[in-house]
Amino acid sequence: MKDDVARLTPLGVMALALLAEGDMHPYEMIRLMHIRRDDRLVAITNGTVYHTVARLERAGLLAEVGVDREGNRPERTTYRQTDAGAAAVVEWVRRELPHVDRPAEFRVALAEAHELDRDEVVELLRARREALAEKLEEVTNGRAGALLKGVPEQYLVEIGRDEALLRAELDWMDATIPRIADPEFPWGPERTHSDRYLAQRKAARQ
Repeated sequence: MKDDVARLTPLGVMALALLAEGDMHPYEMIRLMHIRRDDRLVAITNGTVYHTVARLERAGLLAEVGVDREGNRPERTTYRQTDAGAAAVVEWVRRELPHVDRPAEFRVALAEAHELDRDEVVELLRARREALAEKLEEVTNGRAGALLKGVPEQYLVEIGRDEALLRAELDWMDATIPRIADPEFPWGPERTHSDRYLAQRKAARQ
């Protein structure tokens, strides 16, 4: 399992998470990710998705269901998520949520955080918040120390940006963690059965 999780890419996680909604062929996955604007999070091309699906199949994280063909369209192989694939997604999200040094992975982990129980997500985000606060203190003290040593501020502009972004994320987390912790806040995979998500899947199949 650890090897499977270590080899997962953000795109691989998103592909496996899509299959939690039902069996799909790669073309449907590509269309669905574009409809949902998942290309904000990862680069999505036909080549990368088909290559990712092939790697996931070799790893036993998804499995072929069947091959179909409609009219003059090319044959399409449909895949399903395996138990190992479902477990790998959960472990990957669990690993990436508290980390502060992999922003691209964190964005995907946050997008798929609903795969975990609410209480666990709150705990992991609180751990991330503590790490962010420590990093902010380190950056703030480092910048202040550099100024005291006479380092021209023009050389510290990027560090100032880093400090501002850390403060902004801490503010966001302080507002978001209590919302997720609130039992009234919708949480869990049931969202994938909503009318909106079903409509998106229908559009992706066309």
